Amino acid sequence: MARKKRDYYAVLGVPRDATEGDIKRAFRELARQHHPDVSAKQDDGERFREINEAYAVLSDKENRARYDRWGHPDDGGGGFQAVVDAAQDIINDVFRRRKSKQKGKDIRYTLEVSFEEAAFGVSKTISLGNRELTVVIPAGMKEGTVKTLKGEGEPGKGGAPAGDLHVQIRIAEHQKFRREGLDVHSELTITFSQAALGDVLEVATLDGDVKMRIPPGTQPGGVFRIRGKGVPQASSKNAPRGDHLVHVQVEVPTELSPRQRELIEELARTTGHESPAAPPGKRRLLDRVRSLLDE
Repeated sequence: MARKKRDYYAVLGVPRDATEGDIKRAFRELARQHHPDVSAKQDDGERFREINEAYAVLSDKENRARYDRWGHPDDGGGGFQAVVDAAQDIINDVFRRRKSKQKGKDIRYTLEVSFEEAAFGVSKTISLGNRELTVVIPAGMKEGTVKTLKGEGEPGKGGAPAGDLHVQIRIAEHQKFRREGLDVHSELTITFSQAALGDVLEVATLDGDVKMRIPPGTQPGGVFRIRGKGVPQASSKNAPRGDHLVHVQVEVPTELSPRQRELIEELARTTGHESPAAPPGKRRLLDRVRSLLDE
């Protein structure tokens, strides 16, 4: 004897005055819970069929009106039952497709470029398995930037799209330069006489050596700015660039000839830094030089 069918509204857990949206939300929630592919309960196959049958009737205005008036239809293989079977086939097909399709996994790759390549831009070829890919690094690239190549990850399953390739940029350290934003910094050591008298020196930049004037009386730790010799903001030739900042250090001599010592002591006396309490030549050289540099 066939089991008596439950009220369709009770099957979906909605009142008889439920809206189309209420019925659709209730169906989706119950379908996710009781579909045989996602539920381990043995009776959920029949439960899922019952849910589909209720939704097939109540989601159609004419069928719902007929059900509200006459109750359950005759399940002789046609009419409502055909609609129920069709709806169930559609739902089952959707679940099968979702289960069989799976997007490919993303791949992460670390690409190291030189200081100059990151500054001016470069194209790099990388190898993944049997593939070679070109990665374009624009001018002004920063450390740790991640470039994403869509669809270049692992292949998907069941016709699903491939994953993505995430290339993280690592900039190799430079022997002379360091970078802050678009500005480049470097150190320059000069002699005591160059600091005191001034000079014109060659300074290394991203564009090669340039001449820079050291004015007389330059102090240790002084910073000189060479404009427009830093990192480009973009790949265009006319793109604005940062500056190159040169940090000057003064080299203090550690060994002096008698004549050199005599000259420095004379300089100390003429600048008022000779101590009357100490005999000539007894003050430490480093103290005298530091005093001179403090002027």
